[in-house]
Amino acid sequence: MLEIDLTDTITITVDGQRAQVPKGVNVIEAMRVVGKEKAIPHYCYHPKLSVVGNCRMCLVEVGNPMRDRESGEPILDDSGEPKIGWIPKPVIACSTHVIEGMHVRTDSPTVLECRNGVTEFLLINHPLDCPICDQAGECRLQEFSAEHGRGYSRFKEEKNVKPKRTRLGPRVTLDDERCILCSRCIRFSQEIVQDDVLGFVNRGSYSTLTCYPGKELSNNYSLNTVDICPVGALTSTDFRFKMRVWFLKRTRSICTESSVGANTEVWSREGKIYRITPRRNDAVNDTWMTDTGRALFKAFESEDRLSAYSVDRVPKTLEDAIAATVALLAAGSVGVIGSAQSTVEEQFLLRQLVDKTGAYFEMVQHQGEGDGLLLSEDRSPNLRGALLTGLINTLPQTQLENFQAKIEAGAIRTLLVFNEDLQDLSIDLDAIKHPIEIIYFGSTLNATSQRAKVLFPSLSVFEKSGSFVNQNFRLQQFLQAIPTPVGLIPDAAVLRQILTAVGVGEAMEPYSIEAIWKLLSETIKEFKGIEWASIPEDGIALEASAFKDMPFVETENLKYKPLAIEEVAEA
Repeated sequence: MLEIDLTDTITITVDGQRAQVPKGVNVIEAMRVVGKEKAIPHYCYHPKLSVVGNCRMCLVEVGNPMRDRESGEPILDDSGEPKIGWIPKPVIACSTHVIEGMHVRTDSPTVLECRNGVTEFLLINHPLDCPICDQAGECRLQEFSAEHGRGYSRFKEEKNVKPKRTRLGPRVTLDDERCILCSRCIRFSQEIVQDDVLGFVNRGSYSTLTCYPGKELSNNYSLNTVDICPVGALTSTDFRFKMRVWFLKRTRSICTESSVGANTEVWSREGKIYRITPRRNDAVNDTWMTDTGRALFKAFESEDRLSAYSVDRVPKTLEDAIAATVALLAAGSVGVIGSAQSTVEEQFLLRQLVDKTGAYFEMVQHQGEGDGLLLSEDRSPNLRGALLTGLINTLPQTQLENFQAKIEAGAIRTLLVFNEDLQDLSIDLDAIKHPIEIIYFGSTLNATSQRAKVLFPSLSVFEKSGSFVNQNFRLQQFLQAIPTPVGLIPDAAVLRQILTAVGVGEAMEPYSIEAIWKLLSETIKEFKGIEWASIPEDGIALEASAFKDMPFVETENLKYKPLAIEEVAEA
């Protein structure tokens, strides 16, 4: 990888126009900087993978100012301008790095004819099945064929037919006749996941993508090969033929699988989620995410989804549920179990409720085995948020023995639980001799929800907007992707109404994320000056030096560091 200093720029000339670009980047990345990224079509190049230069689609003409060999003085043309010595043949932009004074032609007749020839070559054996191809609407070959193709075929022979519907692994299906041999999937498996499982066999027009004997594409990042495939060769077995992408709405979101906080896009239509894909953020996840993180939305489509407020297991209005909650809290002896799955906004309001009621509070930390890439040991998205909002001041334990002891001793008579199942926490309520009432916030049916006196169905991360703080203390925003279930409101809105009912924040503005962030920025120094609407797509790195040295579990084995935007892969 090549370190690039964005503050160290040089001047180049692109199609007759001068531009400032970072020193040392390749021509493709230079075009991104000057806003002409579409000027150079390409297939095999990917900014996060090594450069192989095998598709030849990114050919450009390159020249440099000429100098006299003896004196070293610039050679001038008749108009007094430096004379440009053009390289006789076009060069590939992906492995050509810019230098001071370089001239680049991206639209000359020679360049256009080269692209025309490459496109014609790629289409020789490519099937004409765009209307039924699952990649339609996202296919670079389809796009570039329209822009750079001849518009007719000179090929007379029968096309070479390759295998279709080949199972590469449990989540990826290959239509090999569409493959253009860009090798992105191979390089991703080798360089990012370090699972060298894919390769080409045979030669010439018979080259075929396959798995090595005895292996399959089964790692937890296999669907990233589908994302980076520029054509319809690799497809998601789950999403295959489910929906045309141009019918789907794209919404920015955050993966809640672990503290990494991978940036994602949720693809939905008419209230139904069809797929989740990674969204580029060079400070967090580059352009990758786990396969298991893509499937999290399915848990909220189950028949066990909670859908109505209830008191004593009888459906009630939200007002009735809040009134019952206030009565239980007023009785005292309150214990609260919080969640690192909750948003920053929810945790901020919950802290106010804990302070008001004098409740005994604990939070549990869910841990799992990390993979050193984008799945960390901390299996929650917002543990840092709980620290910053003051909900906790030390790292939580994985078990709640103290909580169990207080319940058994009778110090807790009312238990408010957020998105945790007491059965999973080894808290046996049946063994408690005195009565205990439970107020439960959760999204799916479990042992705790069945015992709850008051039940508040929670919304999923896809049904609300909010923010999380990831393992690097980066504040990240996510947006509501699909409508909420009928009659339900976000947990933060419920907490806001409970706080009002118990006499906290009467002067607070009506519930909105903006209103909560106004208070956050006024009361918590790490959030000072931040407005909800001002949080950029790639998040905000927070100053949290007081917490960064804590022994977080995910910092021990995290080997993968996202590439900085200024890092470019070399051949």
